[in-house]
Amino acid sequence: MTSSDRRTPARLADMRALLFDLDGVLTPTADVHMRAWSRLFTPYLEQHGVAPYTEQDYFDSIDGKPRYDGVRSLLESRGIDLPEGSPDDGPDQDTVCGLGNRKNAEFTAELAEHGVEPYPGSLRFLVAATDAGMSVAVVSSSANAVQVLRTAGIFERFPVIVDGVVAREDGLPGKPAPDTYLDAASRFGLTAAECVVVEDATSGVAAGRNGAFGLVIGVDRGAGADDLRANGADVVVTDLAELVPDLPRPATAEL
Repeated sequence: MTSSDRRTPARLADMRALLFDLDGVLTPTADVHMRAWSRLFTPYLEQHGVAPYTEQDYFDSIDGKPRYDGVRSLLESRGIDLPEGSPDDGPDQDTVCGLGNRKNAEFTAELAEHGVEPYPGSLRFLVAATDAGMSVAVVSSSANAVQVLRTAGIFERFPVIVDGVVAREDGLPGKPAPDTYLDAASRFGLTAAECVVVEDATSGVAAGRNGAFGLVIGVDRGAGADDLRANGADVVVTDLAELVPDLPRPATAEL
């Protein structure tokens, strides 16, 4: 296999599992997260007299990272140094963990108010992949992944879910480290080379590259195709339905 072969959607036909990020890949919960982060940091940064929070901050400092890492990264971008605190900190405490917990409360409120449904193209791709016999997993930095999957009505489709809760319990570092994706692959008894990482964040595609996965697909929901490729995406699409023709043929099609 040449490097040029590796960077084509045709590689999908040789893969055995798809490892999906959740927010922005399967469901538009990235929008819910973006609103929650804005509700947290718009007043917070204003109170500290630093540059205001913008949507680009989400992509530059937060997208795809575990929640506390996102808080820490955003604060560093503004030169704000806070104590780390503890995951048990209340949302009113001025610590990294306290702010992260405040963001989580904002996210839960947004999700309850607006709900969420899967992207139609992503659902079509997911159904076609499982019909073709591919294994599927969700690998998300979010501690709310199960709640989101249930709300979207697709929880039962995934036998393996490696989310922020699992990562914390098992001591797995977050993206761009590849550990959560490698853990998901191992739960299927597969190597990284047999699996596809599907991501919309630069930190996520970097995790796929860092883990030497068989193919890394970037879904451009705003991060930018060039940035996704620069960070490790082999293939970039705007809708996963574009890749349905490249999936393995269902077993029934060979009868």
